[in-house]
Amino acid sequence: MQGYQSQQVWVGEPLMSKLKADRLLTEERRREILSLLSDAGRITVEEVVRRFGVSAVTARVDLDTLAENGALVRSHGGAIKPVAIAPENPLRVRQGMHKAEKVRIAEAAYRLIQPLQTIILCTGSTSAELAAQVARKPPQNINVITYALNIASQLAEVPNLSLVLLGGFLRQPSTALVGPHAEHMMQSLHADHCFMSVVGLDADAGLTTLDIMEAQLNQQMIARATQVSVLADSTKFCQRSLSLIADFRSIHRVITDTGAPQAQVDKLRAAGIEIILA
Repeated sequence: MQGYQSQQVWVGEPLMSKLKADRLLTEERRREILSLLSDAGRITVEEVVRRFGVSAVTARVDLDTLAENGALVRSHGGAIKPVAIAPENPLRVRQGMHKAEKVRIAEAAYRLIQPLQTIILCTGSTSAELAAQVARKPPQNINVITYALNIASQLAEVPNLSLVLLGGFLRQPSTALVGPHAEHMMQSLHADHCFMSVVGLDADAGLTTLDIMEAQLNQQMIARATQVSVLADSTKFCQRSLSLIADFRSIHRVITDTGAPQAQVDKLRAAGIEIILA
């Protein structure tokens, strides 16, 4: 019986050099993908193909590998940044951040309020600026529904204004009253206009916030309002927080400042959302 002779395959230096170069190019491409993702908040397979001149299969492998490492989250046709749950700053701290932009946003929102309307003011520093506008120049005989203690205290003594304060569990960072009792009470009410504040706003992911119970209450408010306007300064764009409030199918407009990312603005306008740049 003839025996088998073992063979050794020698990988030459040119082939080894090529393998190392290919691996280096792959790593560089993936680092660049993460850089683009950090700036834009999302990236598509088509963008990877177009920018780096690779096949769609290679682009998907890159995104899948980065997702396995926790560097991104795969979405339909591409990827988005992973959720980063930052500590929630107290309301008094947030009120001093991007103050000028929030005042302009509140002024633009105030001009949408009509006499005799019922409006909802959500918690948040931009909503507090809107409440200040209402307190200084109260529209005739309006009703205000809120679940925020700070907003209720701003409006408690305003003449010709009826205030409805929803009750529930107190979230100290935002002074919000949330939970099943607040949701049940909201189900029996109706508003002409809901002014919604958010932690994160993304044209694809929707509106998000830090607290699950607050998100559930916000969903009830959107369902019970004829119009919904989102108040969000430009730093909220391309951000995603823990709890989804809603996508943009139930939103009528977004009021923001002129620093909002143009790509996000264009995408929202293409979806039929009115954008007011204050």
